[in-house]
Amino acid sequence: TQAIRPDGTAVPVGGARLRALLTVLALRTGRTVPVRVLVDEVWGTDPPADATGALQALVGRLRRALGADAVASAEGGYRLTAAADDIDLHRFERLTGEGLAA
Repeated sequence: TQAIRPDGTAVPVGGARLRALLTVLALRTGRTVPVRVLVDEVWGTDPPADATGALQALVGRLRRALGADAVASAEGGYRLTAAADDIDLHRFERLTGEGLAA
């Protein structure tokens, strides 16, 4: 899995949990995802003892990979700051809708 920074640089996103975090945030681009939802999605039924701390560390890794502004902290959760069109799935859905409407 890799992400693309605003300057066009490809950034590999390694590690299953880091990829899971990015995926959950990307599927909800622009919306705050609550901490408990992120913990459930990233660790499933086996979260670490300090799940909040582990999530904070993971968010820090994602920010280092994508840029400090890529993930915003917001009222009890985190939000990916990318525009919807920056996410392949969202762009595909938009273009598909436009194609069907044409």
